[in-house]
Parts: sequence; structure tokens; C-alpha cells
Amino acid sequence: MPSLLAVLLAFAAVLSTAAERPTLTEEQLARLTIRPVSGKPDLYVLPGFDGSLSGGNVAVLVTNDGVLLVDNKYAYSHDDIAAQVATVTDQKIKVVLNTHHHFDHAGANPTFMRYAQVLSHDNARLNALANRPAGADPAGAAPLTYTKTTNLYMGKNAIQIHHLGRGHTNGDSVIFFVELNTVHTGDLFIWGSRLDGSVLAPFVDYANGGSAADWAATLDGILALDFDTAIPGHGPVLTRREVETFRHKFEVLLGRIGQAISAGTSREHIASQIDLSDLKWPLTPDRIQAIYDELSL
Repeated sequence: MPSLLAVLLAFAAVLSTAAERPTLTEEQLARLTIRPVSGKPDLYVLPGFDGSLSGGNVAVLVTNDGVLLVDNKYAYSHDDIAAQVATVTDQKIKVVLNTHHHFDHAGANPTFMRYAQVLSHDNARLNALANRPAGADPAGAAPLTYTKTTNLYMGKNAIQIHHLGRGHTNGDSVIFFVELNTVHTGDLFIWGSRLDGSVLAPFVDYANGGSAADWAATLDGILALDFDTAIPGHGPVLTRREVETFRHKFEVLLGRIGQAISAGTSREHIASQIDLSDLKWPLTPDRIQAIYDELSL
């Protein structure tokens, strides 16, 4: 297997010559290298901290039946992901699960689909088809889909794939590694800062069926699973406690906007009339207004 240093140097060279890719520093590249999930045998993560520079977190499960990936970053990310996986196993990538359709999580679908099975929720496939450029090949839409929940077995591992309701989009999947007590939440749960240091905040993709009103209940569905470790859509690997904290903050956000609506606050003034500073989510006025619109229906 190639050394991790060799993979990094090759990846850096590609980044410097491909116009569609960002230019990253050595320190940033080091933060994006594959690493084991502590205490979880054969489970790794390729870190992702944002949609613009580093993509989403990719979970890598190594089994005797092959490798399973959760998400796959950008359209150009296939070769880097494959090379980094090859530093930890000789097993081939056999299955790719999409948490949702966004380009920073499922962008490399077309390349992986040449040799691996790719699965998403029904709505994630529909969203991928609806958002492709006019006349573009629909190759990025997962050819295998499910509706509510499905199970996958690889080696000694049971993997549950759940659609627990709307939130970030209407096609979000939560991946539960049963024996490892670990979930990959996609962007239903994010945490921390982007690669450039700016702070992440939840985004409701209303154009693709997202819902702030439903999001907390969807998080309740995640918390009903028996996990102790959480891989967010973006950010560091965390624990159940951080998911609980995120859910509480989301409930506070909805409560304050709802109270302001009940008090007669206008859409125009909603962002300036409520104090969200304690949440430490830099929500722009237009995002607060979008939630206002949904809660006002």
C-alpha cells in the first residue's frame, strides 16, 4: 500500500494544477488525511469541514467483504479518496452511501458508480436529477434507493440506513453502524468551524424540501438510535452529547422565531429583533427570514 506521505504529495500536486480545485496549504491538507475513529475498529474518516474547500466527512468502513463509504465529497475527489483508502486496506471499495445529494457530499458519484454500488434515499435521487444542469447526464443520481429504512450487511457489520424525516433536505439519510455504536448524520448535524476558520451554522435547503419545523423531530429520531459516537456532515468526530446540544440549540432557534412571530414581529425586522448570539450560529438575515416564512404558514 502507498505511504500516506506519498498520497498527500500527489494530491497537493493535483490541487495545484487543476483549476476547478481549491489550492490548500500543507497544514490544511494534513487536516484532510484519513484517520481512524477512536475506539471503533476498522472505521475511518476522511475529514471535511465545509462545502467550499474540504467537502463533507467521508466515513470509511473496512470489512472482509470490501470497503463501504459514506459520502464522497466533490466530483474531482474520487482519486484522492481511493488513494487514501488504499493506505489503510487492500480491500476494494464496494458500496457508497449518500447522506444527501449536495455536490460536496455526493459529487464523485458518477466515478464511483463505475464499479461500486451507490445508494441514496428516494428523494435524494430526485433532488440530484432536478438539480443537474439542463441536458446534463443524470449519472450522478444513485441507481439504488430506499424509502424509509434499509439494512446492509458487510462482513461482521450491520449497517442501518434511515430516513428519519425532513431537515437539511427532504432526502437526508442517517447511517448507523450498529456494532460500532456510531452514526454518520450527514448535514442534519454539523459542528465547529470551516477550514478557513469561519463558524458553521445549520442550513435549511428549502429548494430541496428542507424543513426547520421538522428538523428537531428528525434529530430526535437520530437520538433514539443506540450510538455513542457521531460523525457529522462537517466537523470533528463527536459524541451523543454534542448531537443533544445541537438539537437543543435548534429548538431554541425555532422557539425564539416563533415567539417573535406571535408577538407580531414583521419579516423585515425578524433578524434584528431576536437575539441568537448565545447559539453561536452566524445565521444571515435571509436564512432567519426563510425560517420565519415556514413557521408563519
